[in-house]
Amino acid sequence: MVSAVVPTPSRVESLAKSGIQAIPKEYVRPQEELNGMGNIFEEEKKGGPQVPTIDLKQIDSEDNEIRERCHQELKKAAMEWGVMHLVNHGISDELIGRVKVAGGTFFDLPVEEKEKYANDQTSGNVQGYGSKLANSASGQLEWEDYFFHCVFPEDKHDLAIWPKTPTDYIPATSEYAKQIRNLATKILAVLSIGLGLEEGRLEKEVGGMEDLLLQMKINYYPKCPQPELALGVEAHTDVSALTFILHNMVPGLQLFYEGKWVTAKCVPNSIIMHIGDTLEILSNGKYKSILHRGVVNKEKVRISWAIFCEPPKDKIILKPLPETVTEADPPRFPPRTFAQHMAHKLFKKDDHDAAADHKVYKKDDQDSATEQKVFKKDDQDSAGKQKAAKKDEQDANAEHKVSEKDNQDIAAEESK
Repeated sequence: MVSAVVPTPSRVESLAKSGIQAIPKEYVRPQEELNGMGNIFEEEKKGGPQVPTIDLKQIDSEDNEIRERCHQELKKAAMEWGVMHLVNHGISDELIGRVKVAGGTFFDLPVEEKEKYANDQTSGNVQGYGSKLANSASGQLEWEDYFFHCVFPEDKHDLAIWPKTPTDYIPATSEYAKQIRNLATKILAVLSIGLGLEEGRLEKEVGGMEDLLLQMKINYYPKCPQPELALGVEAHTDVSALTFILHNMVPGLQLFYEGKWVTAKCVPNSIIMHIGDTLEILSNGKYKSILHRGVVNKEKVRISWAIFCEPPKDKIILKPLPETVTEADPPRFPPRTFAQHMAHKLFKKDDHDAAADHKVYKKDDQDSATEQKVFKKDDQDSAGKQKAAKKDEQDANAEHKVSEKDNQDIAAEESK
């Protein structure tokens, strides 16, 4: 039996290397999820809509017209797609290369060595080496292992759990995190201006330099004998404000755009950036947090490096900013802390039809939330109540957070 060759806790890498020809049933996705999960290399070659590529070279140009053109392109991509390839982003190829080598070298270590860094999700220790545990959201497993840790600010990360091998892991990752943080400030400034706000407004709303937390998750997707049946990461939107992603140039990211799964092409020297739920909420839906998933293959290992820029868990109430709300466009999202939003999403993994009806949690009209699948979990005990009653249910959700919140960042509602 497969279980005889899988170590405890199970690592997908060990399972993939055990010689199995068929994946265990826990990894087989429901029939309704299988569309577009064939040969990812063939999917990448297809035409049709493409994730936009945004050139940031002129983001700070002194020429007003040139700078404005760059800003408008970024704003348009954030509003229409919620995801984009960033080129000329200002982070050197040399540093990015070091980050990739460091992460790749760690995952090349024997599983036994990596286990020295294992986390323990059940006790609340989410940082370190791990694999997804089945949870109440789907009860299924994903075809990936990962390494998760906080990388910024420096006073909030714990170097004791960072890999010691290779020796360049800590310096390379630390420097990369600092530069991503600076890039995030530039992006947030442009997106603030795009909403008619002062350029520092969104930065302030998500916690500022002191409280915006950068969490890195290195996703390791082993070769899969039945990639048409498994997912590296199931469909989700990111809970973050922004997510920045590197990868090893193996395709696998798919976006749900205009009712279909679109495979992102591999763009050299780019960083993929997602708009997360946090900015979608603050902008009252003007910026999009797009549904996406990670697809696997049987030919090549895929690795991605995702940095999630997250607001503080309980300090800030996330709700549409007053400037984004009008009588014609009332608030589309109820007020929640970031922790409450994550707890809500963990229990509201309805199905991918809900996702097709405007992503994981979006609602077009709060007053008719009982008709929106995305909020049905919140309303299950009082479906006839008005939206104000939902806030009363947040405490109930929070009671469930103890175990689910432990999975909040590793599940990443936003892993790639």
